[in-house]
Amino acid sequence: MSDLLERLRTGLPAEALITDPDVTASYAHDMASFCEAGTPAVVVLPRTVEQVQHVMRAATDLRVPVVPQGARTGLSGAANASDGCIVLSLVKMDRILEVSPVDRIAVVEPGVINAVLSRVVNEHGLYYPPDPSSWETCTIGGNIGTASGGLCCVKYGVTAEYVLGLDVVLADGRLLTTGRRTAKGVAGYDLTRLFVGSEGSLGIVVKAVLALKPQPPQQLVLAAEFLSAAAACDAVCRIMERGHTPSLLELMDRTTVRAVNELASMGLPETTEALLLCAFDTPDPAADLAAVGALCTAAGATDVVPADDPAESELLLQARRMSLTALETVRSATMIDDVCVPRSQLGAMLEGTAAIAERYDLTIGVCSHAGDGNTHPVVCFDHTDPDESRRARESFDAIMALGLELGGTITGEHGVGVLKKEWLARELGETGIELQRGIKAAFDPLGLLNPGKLF
Repeated sequence: MSDLLERLRTGLPAEALITDPDVTASYAHDMASFCEAGTPAVVVLPRTVEQVQHVMRAATDLRVPVVPQGARTGLSGAANASDGCIVLSLVKMDRILEVSPVDRIAVVEPGVINAVLSRVVNEHGLYYPPDPSSWETCTIGGNIGTASGGLCCVKYGVTAEYVLGLDVVLADGRLLTTGRRTAKGVAGYDLTRLFVGSEGSLGIVVKAVLALKPQPPQQLVLAAEFLSAAAACDAVCRIMERGHTPSLLELMDRTTVRAVNELASMGLPETTEALLLCAFDTPDPAADLAAVGALCTAAGATDVVPADDPAESELLLQARRMSLTALETVRSATMIDDVCVPRSQLGAMLEGTAAIAERYDLTIGVCSHAGDGNTHPVVCFDHTDPDESRRARESFDAIMALGLELGGTITGEHGVGVLKKEWLARELGETGIELQRGIKAAFDPLGLLNPGKLF
């Protein structure tokens, strides 16, 4: 420990090092349940690339593991510390270095908050689409590490589609530049995409070149009530089959709607079994919403209400964004699943999840990026009750198994981390895991970067 601190101090200012165990303990884990976390030896908060390089050279020389972190809003344990590690928190590297309306790019450091970037580029008439529900607090570096999604993915795609290039500090302290600033580029292997979603296991992202889009018109939202989740999922399939491209297509089940009302008195219709929110940011959103409203009615919607203006639309989106927070108030703890299935299997996924809730005698609320088939079943349980905690963990696994059976994946946007290591092996298979471990060894031969995550 003394050798490590002495080495770190040679290249870092005093304020960049945290050694107080009461403080370092607060950096030990992200927001995931049932994920073990160790005790870090030290927390480092660098402000420059050179400081990150110094940390990695020291870690390599002394063989000390390094766990990179952003805002720790993750839900899979990917940012959890290991015993004796250096926690490398990138939150102080928070500068927006460039916004280019001509090239339609932003160049940012990893600690930039998603919502801050979004508002800055809006001032230039531009738009950064990825918008996780935690966008007011989560960082771009964390978004890149877990390949985050968000509410607008159905039209605009996920984080991986907006990362053009990266500067990455490798395990031995070397600086690697990947990708490009250009609109096109296919030189060599796509190392940029390899780092996106790697959960800090291959290198430390210290700069990102992000693609931007022209800012679209303000979107309008429609809310449709259904007597069953199956009917709402049927509406989703009809909307996508007819070729519509909504900017948002989200589903909240009855449990979620009631939790949101209880938390914030939003006035959502509690008699509904499923509430579908559909938005368009087209030049004539009212016409698009009318067409979608007709499809919802044909699928069995009991009420279809288009918002009158952007302000009313924003209230509906706020209700959706607070879904996970609201469900956390149902019981003392939650486990948030992240299973993505083909859109055609969305109804079967929700029906199966309801059956799992009944089988394990638990409350499981579901909010979903329905247009992507990405579901977030939230298992609500009393963490002080051993039997209920056991059933919660078993139901979580049952939901992932159901997703794989339906042709889906164990994670659409939250990552693997500690929580889903066993399930990653099941999804990828023996050969897939072997090759991924080989890639890890090529970038991090000593296994120092975020050990114990992914596999």
